[in-house]
Amino acid sequence: MTATLTGRIRITASFLIALLLAAAHTAFAQAQEAPEAGSYGVRFFCSPSQLEQLSPNMFHYLQRLGIPARLVKETVDKPRGAMTYSLLGSGTTVSTLLLAQRTELAIKDEVLLMPVKNNKMRKLRTVSQKEILLALLHPGRLTEFRGRACDVQALADHVGIRQNTVAWAEVLEWGWPEGGPAKWNARYWANGTPRLHTPLHKALNDMFFEQGKYDIGCYAATKVVFAQGALDYFRRVKRDAGKARVVERRLLADGEPLVDLEPGRMWSFEVDFDPLELERPGKVLRMVGDVAPGNFVPGDWVYFLNTDVRTNQKTGYEGSNAIYLGGNRFDDYYNDNDHHYSYQEKLSEVYQWRHDVFSRHRDAEKIQPLAAQDYERLNAAPENGGLLMGFRVVPYFFGYEDLLPLPVPRND
Repeated sequence: MTATLTGRIRITASFLIALLLAAAHTAFAQAQEAPEAGSYGVRFFCSPSQLEQLSPNMFHYLQRLGIPARLVKETVDKPRGAMTYSLLGSGTTVSTLLLAQRTELAIKDEVLLMPVKNNKMRKLRTVSQKEILLALLHPGRLTEFRGRACDVQALADHVGIRQNTVAWAEVLEWGWPEGGPAKWNARYWANGTPRLHTPLHKALNDMFFEQGKYDIGCYAATKVVFAQGALDYFRRVKRDAGKARVVERRLLADGEPLVDLEPGRMWSFEVDFDPLELERPGKVLRMVGDVAPGNFVPGDWVYFLNTDVRTNQKTGYEGSNAIYLGGNRFDDYYNDNDHHYSYQEKLSEVYQWRHDVFSRHRDAEKIQPLAAQDYERLNAAPENGGLLMGFRVVPYFFGYEDLLPLPVPRND
């Protein structure tokens, strides 16, 4: 947890830490070279007829989001039936953390109307769809759309789900169970399972409308946000009842909508991993690999591994599940840090656990300062001395791909 530091010494320390974080930003942004355009970004695999429609539709989509076509390279590979769109001008960086600082991109947040309790609405500032698409086009990863998903609308829906997921993660203040049992609003939930005859969307909404009635860990919190992001997008934002039913049916396939949202292999690095889980698909999320360090798209599920063998045995501190919000911000489920952490603050949070800093307010005197080179090291994968896992977990292309069937629930 983090609180405002008082006193001259603490203020000075805070100022020095801020300088170190600023230096670390630059180190991350210049750490790796970007690949050539055409090998990163968004790639569509299409039939000849699909390919013919793709280019004009993509041009109009870029135009609608205010992205100049001159900043995006279109690469055609007719023998493979492929079209790739890549953001130009990124220089040597694969990091998206400072994307909004590129003035020629003119990235600004959007203001959305979000529901609150008692059927009211409020305005919320959140990441723009423009920033999400630019991050997808940025060097550092390749996102592929195949078959029915060779459709700009598939990309637009994917961007929309990501934005809605981020929006629900912007202002959270759930309770932290601190090693004890989770707390759920008994009106809607029985220990993480919706009560009988309770519509799933109402149970999920309550977790955001009545946050003080819930104490949950970061793993459960992340799954709640992703379930809400996808279901609410199709129910409320898009008003697509068919796709909303697809999402809801998958979430409720085993009667446990907060279980197995992500694919089983996400946890294959754990020592007690069950090999039978390796092929289990996620209900609403897939895993993508080969993502460059520092490369994040708003709406990514990111995992920071606590590599300290002593403290990672403490319940709730095995690692940190996080959602990237855009603009170098990661979620803050418990409002310990003014509703978000920067990337460097997130790395520091997980790193400081090995120094028994479990509350940044209570354990402030135990915090160990980190230099720019420390942050650069922690930015690597665990096998290279860092904390950041090399995969991201992201939403499916609902309605544009055949989703893998889920395991049949067992009646043990």
